[in-house]
Amino acid sequence: EMASIPFGFNIDIPRWDQSTFMGRLKHFFNVTDPRTVLVSEKELDQAKAVVESCRAGLVPPGSSQEQLLYAKKLYDSAFHPDSGEKMNLIGRMSFQVPGGMALTGCMLQFYRTVPAVVFWQWVNQSFNAIVNYTNRNAASAVSLRQLGVAYVTATGTALATAVGLNLYTKRAPPLLARWVPFAAVAAANCVNIPLMRQQEIINGVTVTDKDNNELGQSRGAAVKGIAQVVVSRITMAAPGMIILPIIMERLEKIPFMQRIRVLHAPLQVLLCGGFLLFMVPAACALFPQRCSLAVADLEQELHDSIMAKHGDKVPYVYFNKGL
Repeated sequence: EMASIPFGFNIDIPRWDQSTFMGRLKHFFNVTDPRTVLVSEKELDQAKAVVESCRAGLVPPGSSQEQLLYAKKLYDSAFHPDSGEKMNLIGRMSFQVPGGMALTGCMLQFYRTVPAVVFWQWVNQSFNAIVNYTNRNAASAVSLRQLGVAYVTATGTALATAVGLNLYTKRAPPLLARWVPFAAVAAANCVNIPLMRQQEIINGVTVTDKDNNELGQSRGAAVKGIAQVVVSRITMAAPGMIILPIIMERLEKIPFMQRIRVLHAPLQVLLCGGFLLFMVPAACALFPQRCSLAVADLEQELHDSIMAKHGDKVPYVYFNKGL
């Protein structure tokens, strides 16, 4: 037995205005809430069933609007926006805080020796590869060979940057050496994300009008979306990996801190968590999830096709940029 949805309620319309940064920030604080990682598979599947029935105009009897919105929050945190498939736990944005804080804390703590740098950069790039693959534009298939090339190239870039700078900064001020992990992460992001999502650049992504009617495939849209994701990911890591080394540099000079060296790594992990708790939603909110591009900036062939069918009625096309 199902009831009809409350009048005027649309579960797919975000609760906050997605055209403003503050609206997107509230939305991503909701979607990337790390507590959703602890929700059982059964509850996630139930949330998906509620969302799908709500889209069909029906809801379980007695459902309040808050319950429907909570189901949508769980759905957004665990299911891909394009395909509707359940994403693996490690690749979800809601796992970025627990996963990212552990890896970033360890990279910042164990930066002095080459074997430690190699190990933690490799683990971090493996984590990034899973996240990038999970949050790609799902309409573009990626072969195992392309995944392998992207993973090996990004890991190689991170290791070359980290080890090279690590050796270069041996005689530099200690703080510079602490910033090496960030340089490696930033360099790897510039390689990993475009390679992981190369099919979108080769074949284009599906672009639609404002009413979600498909208009064609655009490579220019793919490049814009991927560039924004690269900026977002580097921004996500930057405050923790730039500011935290300065804090630790000061703290480690205090006699009390020198006596409890064993606690330095857990402290860095916790502080990274504090940064990421805010920076994950803030970085995701930098650009609208539903990215737009002026028809005038599209490839000539697609531009001509849209103009022939719609004239000036479609000034912009829209697409999912991924996360």
